[in-house]
Order: sequence, then C-alpha cells, then structure tokens
Amino acid sequence: MKWFGPLSYLPLFGLVCTGCAALHAPSHVASHRATPVVEQEGAGQSPNQPGSVLQVTFHSADLPGPVEAPKKEEKPLALASELSAEALVEQVLARNPTLAQMTAAWQAASARYPQVTSLDDPNFGAIIGPASIGSNEVDFAYRLEASQRIPFCGKLGLRGQSALAEAAAAGHDVGDTKLQLIESTKVAFYDYFLIHRAISVNEENLRLLKEIRETALDRFKANQSPQQDVLQVDVEIGRQRKRGLVLERMQKVTQARINTLMHLPPETPLPPPPKALELAAALPAVAVLRAQAIAQRPDLQALANRIESERASLALAHKEYYPDFEVMAAYDAFWQSPEKDLRPMVGLRMNLPIQKDRRAGAVAEAHARLSQRVAELASRTDQVNLQVQEAYEQVLESEKGVRLYDDTILPAATDNVKAARSAYATGRIPFLSLVEAQRNLVGLRDSYYEELAEYFRRRATLERVTGGPGLLLQPEGQPTKKLLPQLEVLPEPRKLPKM
Repeated sequence: MKWFGPLSYLPLFGLVCTGCAALHAPSHVASHRATPVVEQEGAGQSPNQPGSVLQVTFHSADLPGPVEAPKKEEKPLALASELSAEALVEQVLARNPTLAQMTAAWQAASARYPQVTSLDDPNFGAIIGPASIGSNEVDFAYRLEASQRIPFCGKLGLRGQSALAEAAAAGHDVGDTKLQLIESTKVAFYDYFLIHRAISVNEENLRLLKEIRETALDRFKANQSPQQDVLQVDVEIGRQRKRGLVLERMQKVTQARINTLMHLPPETPLPPPPKALELAAALPAVAVLRAQAIAQRPDLQALANRIESERASLALAHKEYYPDFEVMAAYDAFWQSPEKDLRPMVGLRMNLPIQKDRRAGAVAEAHARLSQRVAELASRTDQVNLQVQEAYEQVLESEKGVRLYDDTILPAATDNVKAARSAYATGRIPFLSLVEAQRNLVGLRDSYYEELAEYFRRRATLERVTGGPGLLLQPEGQPTKKLLPQLEVLPEPRKLPKM
C-alpha cells in the first residue's frame, strides 16, 4: 500500500480552495474588523444633482473591545459644591447601563461579518472495502476524498456588505441612544433645579408671611385691625407649609431619577444645583438647524445604512439565480489495475438553480423591503424637519417669556408687594389686598423659574433633534455635508432571464 499517493494532492486542493475564496472576498475590505464610514460620492456636486449618491466604504480599524460593566464609584458627585449639567451628563454617559447594552448590540452586529464572508468548512471522507482486508487476491481497497463548497462569485462580498451596513446602523443606534440619554439627563437636571428654586421661594415666602403676621399682630394689639387679619396670615402660612411637604416629596423623586440615570441607589445624596441660570447664546437660523439635523441625526444615518444593507440583499437575491460549486479531490484505491494509475481524481459539483418561483419570490421580497426602507427614510426626514421647527419655536417662546418675567413682570410684582405692605401698615388698604399681592408674587416667582427651566428643557430637546449640542453653536451659513442617500422611486423588480 502506498499512502503517500493521496497526500501529495492535498496541497494542490488547498491552493485551489484558497484561490477561489480570494475571488469572493470583497476587494475593499482589508480585514473583517472594519469600521464603516459613510462618504459622499461626487464631491463638490450639489445635493440635488444625480451624481450625489450615498456610498458606504469600510476602512480597516479595530472594533471596540468587550463591553465592561459601568464602573461604580462611591458618591461620584459628592465632592462637588454644586451640581452642573455637564458633570451630570458625563457621569450618566460613563455609568448608565443602556449605553453598554447598545454597544454590545453593535459589537454583536459587527461580529456577523466574518461569519457571512467565510467559506463553509471543507468536508473529508474515507471509504474502505472490508473484503479487501487481509485478502491475498486484491490490495487493500480504500477511498479518501476532500471537498470544498464555493459560492458563486460575488455572493460572499454582498453578504459582507450587508453585514457591515447593519453593523454601521447599529453603531448609529448607539449614537441615537446617547443623544436620548443626554436629553433625559438634562431634563432631570433642570427639574432638580426647578424644585430647589421652588423650595427657596417657598421658604422666602414663609419668612415674609411671618413678618406680615407681626405687622398684623401689632395692629391688632393697637386696635387698628381685626383679629381676622392675624388668622388669615396663619392660614397662608399653613398653606405654604403644606406646599413645602409637596416640594420635599418632588425633590426626593427627582433626586432618585437622577441617581437612577447614573446607576446609583435612589437615595444617594447629590450636591445642590446652581442658584441661577443664564440664557444660552442666540439660536442660528432654523433652516440651518434643519439642514444639519438631516445630515447628522444618528437615526437617519442608521436608516441610510439599512438601505445599503437592503440593496446588498437585493443584489444577493439576484445572485441566487446562479449556481454554487463544490470542488473535490479524491484518491480511490479501489482501482486495482496495475497498467494505469487511475486512482487520483478531481471533480466539480454544482447545484442547478431551476426553482425559479422561489428565487423570484426572494427578489420581490428584497425589493419590497428596500422600498419600505426608502419610504421610511423619507417619512423620518419629514418628521425630523417638523421636530426641529417645533423645538425651535418652543425655545424662542420660552426665551421671550423669561425675558418678559425678568424685565417687566417680576419687578412690577415686587414693587406691588412693597407698596401694599406700606399701605396696609398705614391702614390705607385692607389686609386681603396685601395677602393677594404677596400670593401673586409667589405665584409669579414660581412661574418664572418654571419658564426658565422649561427654556433649558426645550433647548435640550432641540439639541437632540438637531443631532447634538455643537450644531447650535455652528456659524450661520456654513455648508452642510449631505450624508443621506437621494430618495428615488425604486423600479419594479426586473424580469430575469431563464437559466
């Protein structure tokens, strides 16, 4: 028996399989650990020109390592004398488990690429003839066979493009989740600020009511006013103390909400918020914000990536009309003829793609999914434009409201209370007028802080719908790079030639 015979063909078989696999690997992918980058084809062209089409390329870069659990520190903000929105956002992004969850989903999607672009494992088989064992008439009969399945040219590349586009979409989902976390954190921070200011106003009002009570008591002792004035003040003081209980409960709930965002126990103490907030810089033109939102929103970018994935899936469905191959090499020692050595063998198998209905259905399904994604992107784009316009107008409204309180309403209400106290002390107005003036001042102060907090909450929403806070500081008129694909009407699936 000559065992070296079949072994001599294995290097040749491995070379053939390696060469065929190289033909199917996408030429633009240097490594399966690739980071997708969205680029613009036809640089310098107007976004409305036909040549301005989304292109997705993939540059070799290491993916993030394994996701680690958020690091838990003891009281991460306890040393700060004052809580700021920036510090709170930093802590939430570092500790909130939602980002780790989305990052893990992104990594899982990225790990699909080497799975869909790799060849199937080769097969190896061995057959022996039991009757030839120990026979004096024939040699030992056996057959060794190795085979490798190779998809039709281009299929592996299209599968890889689809997987990488889905991974890029998952990466943009991480960015969208980050924007939502930032908005939720800022809204919670400004609620925290509002509660503290309301408590401060309530305490100040209690102090003033006690002073008014002293005045009313002095006038009652001097028989200049009835005892009802003192009792009325006591009623107002009781109302403010009841309001203090409500505000204390709201403060604890808001604190628990912030700690939950930071993945901390709800009762973890927090530093106090700042005592005052200044209005931010003026907004750029709303048209600039809309254009930047269309170009930068992660959810729109994720939809653009999924459109590219569906396009690759449609092309792959068309490729299914072409056969796959299986190359084979064997050494068959059942051949016993000494004249000619017929034992080395090579072969090729292929499937016959004759089930046209199944393949036509797959093409129609892929085409419909692509049309669905394109329509979804168009609808989402309209919603983004509406969201930016709505948030923009709300911020402007709140900004004007805050300035109105600062310049007109609060100064007038404060002067009204001062005048009412002086008039009551001299007996020129009834006590109820003084109480009403003080009650109006408290309500207006609460409304002012509510308007101020609402301004910053609405601005946080505007930052999210435009794709990030940096866009609000971008100079007006700066050109915006268009990253989304043109929205075209997709043609009907073409009729494929009969194979």
